[in-house]
Amino acid sequence: MDIVGKRRWFLLFSLVLLLPGIISLAITPRLYLGIEFTGGSTINVQFSSPVNEATLRSKLLEVGHSEAIIQAAGSTGYFIRLRALEAAEGEGAVSERQRINDALNTLAPVTAYEVSTVSGVIARDTVSNSYVAVAVALVAILLYISWSFRRVPKPVRYGTVAVVALLFDVLVVMGAFSILGKLIKMEVNALFIPAILTVIGYAVNDTIVVMDRIRENAGRSPEMPLPQVVNNSIMETLGRSLLTGMTTLVAILALLFIGGESLRPFLVALLMGIAVGTYASIGVASLLLVAWERGELDRLFFWKRSASRSSAQAARAGGG
Repeated sequence: MDIVGKRRWFLLFSLVLLLPGIISLAITPRLYLGIEFTGGSTINVQFSSPVNEATLRSKLLEVGHSEAIIQAAGSTGYFIRLRALEAAEGEGAVSERQRINDALNTLAPVTAYEVSTVSGVIARDTVSNSYVAVAVALVAILLYISWSFRRVPKPVRYGTVAVVALLFDVLVVMGAFSILGKLIKMEVNALFIPAILTVIGYAVNDTIVVMDRIRENAGRSPEMPLPQVVNNSIMETLGRSLLTGMTTLVAILALLFIGGESLRPFLVALLMGIAVGTYASIGVASLLLVAWERGELDRLFFWKRSASRSSAQAARAGGG
């Protein structure tokens, strides 16, 4: 299979995969943020007897809190995160805090009920620190791959395309969450950050496997053209990459079906990121390396060259 020979189609598909998310991220609200980022309220509640989580969620939906995130806390308790609760307005009015308490008491007698306010400032600091951590990690990856590949010509290019593939993976996941947030209010919560960091770690491992095989094959056959070396390396590692990705995705799908609501954004981000990362190690990093080495990056997926060549041939045919 000549994957490298079809690189313009792979790169064009990558652009098509990336563009909708980029456009969505440019439109506010960029992401549907959870209360960890926007601030809100938390409720620690204990019932006198066990209450089913689905029943609890249905009751909160009745009182207007479809955004509630519910986590079990012991056999009869729950930790609930929701938007900021409104105070009572006017004489005789009932506060949201009291209305929720009354609603929960219809499920089972409430033995403990504690409401707290959550600030989004801490989460914003965490996000800022995460940006710094990701930037440092990408620079470290670039330097490490460039050093590891120092015996091949232009080793910095290997590190650069690996970083580009990682950025592609992250942007596709963030773009998908931006679109899902606008369509079905898929929330970005605090678990989204470790999900992105996990995706980066998985994707860079997959990319390095392919790049390392390219380095080995280039050393064994220095006279072989780079496109052939890259294509051989992709085919040799394709089975490993697909099997590893598929087994990981099966495990994540199982967790997605049996896991709680609060884990869903984390698992969806992992599912998307690992699938895209497996593709990016082959369809982005390796093919970008070939396009860069052959001086093709200045042409828009080779259409410019093809159009110019066709025009020149037509002109010569007309002159003849």
